[in-house]
Amino acid sequence: MAKVVLERVYSIRLRHKMKRYPRWLRAKKAAKYVRKFLSRHMKVEPENVKIDAAVNEKIWERGAEKPPTKIRVRAVKFDDGIVEVELA
Repeated sequence: MAKVVLERVYSIRLRHKMKRYPRWLRAKKAAKYVRKFLSRHMKVEPENVKIDAAVNEKIWERGAEKPPTKIRVRAVKFDDGIVEVELA
């Protein structure tokens, strides 16, 4: 099993980022933004960020038009460069 290198809790603000997109695209763009945010802060490539199904369900909970204004996640980075994300 891979060894844990870094573990952090992030509160990702989505409100100001998602208002610039059409209503029907907001949840889809929010999911992509979470991946991009965590790849930037954990210093890995976006394809190495594994988002838990619970995080995706939380983003899509109120439909495509109304994603949450912010989401709190726990990110764990392993020594092989993989980042796993789950709800905090």
